[in-house]
Amino acid sequence: MTDTGLPALFTPIRAERYRARASLSDLIAPPYDVLSAELRGTYVARSEHNIVRVTLPDGGPSRYVAAARLLDQWRAARVLERDETPCVYVVQQEFLTPDGRSFMRTGVIGGLAAEGYGPGRVRPHEKTHREPKEDRLALGRATRTAVEPIFVLSRDPRDHLRRRLEGVTHHEPTAVASLDGVAIGLWRVAGVQAREIANAASDGPLYIADGHHRYETATALREALPEATRIPALVVPVRDPGLVVLATHRLVQGPAIDPEAIIARLSARLVTQEREAELDPQGILEGLGRLPGAIVLFPGGRLCAVGAREAPDDELELAFVEREIVRVITDALGPKATIAYTAVPGDVIDCVGQGGCVGVLVRPTPAERVLALADAGKVMPPKSTYFAPKVPGGLLLLPFDGAEGT
Repeated sequence: MTDTGLPALFTPIRAERYRARASLSDLIAPPYDVLSAELRGTYVARSEHNIVRVTLPDGGPSRYVAAARLLDQWRAARVLERDETPCVYVVQQEFLTPDGRSFMRTGVIGGLAAEGYGPGRVRPHEKTHREPKEDRLALGRATRTAVEPIFVLSRDPRDHLRRRLEGVTHHEPTAVASLDGVAIGLWRVAGVQAREIANAASDGPLYIADGHHRYETATALREALPEATRIPALVVPVRDPGLVVLATHRLVQGPAIDPEAIIARLSARLVTQEREAELDPQGILEGLGRLPGAIVLFPGGRLCAVGAREAPDDELELAFVEREIVRVITDALGPKATIAYTAVPGDVIDCVGQGGCVGVLVRPTPAERVLALADAGKVMPPKSTYFAPKVPGGLLLLPFDGAEGT
């Protein structure tokens, strides 16, 4: 690797982990930003030590201080323990996609340099919003801890990282767990092998797949906590056979849905073809062809394939769908229209069947396309990608005390 004069991009870390390995399934939870109040309650009920009590603390303005106190209590009671030496943590997740296919994704958690995007070694693909970053910054300042890993991708050009991870997973895992149908294995790796894996993960830039707000918060946190130099990150090679990007479909909700008026608006600029409602919408979506398009579902069982008349110049398909299809539908439904998102096509069909929305089924954005846009310095529309499954909170935490890394 070329010597840039910068700190190592990705390193082993001295993480904190739950001591109760056998009950890890009751202690982990999805990331904070996918949890509703109802879902949070589900994980809170699983254990008094479930990580969601820290990652998404309850209460008013004092909730961040309460989270910090809770962490201190867990440390004093030895609920958490700190690894003595810097390590990396190989994570394997076995899961099913909404269409029933089985995958196994393998990556490694270590310390990613919280250096921002300026040096070009960490690259984003979406814009962030102020409110979530303020929330995460307040939590980080109070707890002085990175409480959740983010998810990044590596091109792994020489396959060094993928081969090293395969070698680790041939052995018995340090801990196993399950979360919402996803089987999880974790391997703790120390010493020379950990450094070799970290070096392989540092071979080239890393691309944020999930966790833009948390990464930008980590960068900002360094101003208040100079020792907060790293954030835990799961690095997955882009050619890993278990790397899955799901489409994020749109649910456009609004009063007085008029399919005829919406189809007329869409037909003025696009090619529209009504299809039999009995046909499989997902199959129709896959058969749209090379031009950008989507499938629009209306209450009452109407289904319409909508596509461009000609190919836009190197435009992301989802950007086209947002501008030419989703925006047209929201305009037709008026100022009270709202948009919700789901990665499960069945959710769209159910919502439309209940008469409460117009569904827009879209195709997923390939991972390589995401990386190419990041390389070009471009950003994608909101909810453009859904990397499945999410990286659980609670697998490890990283305290900011000056002893977190090598």
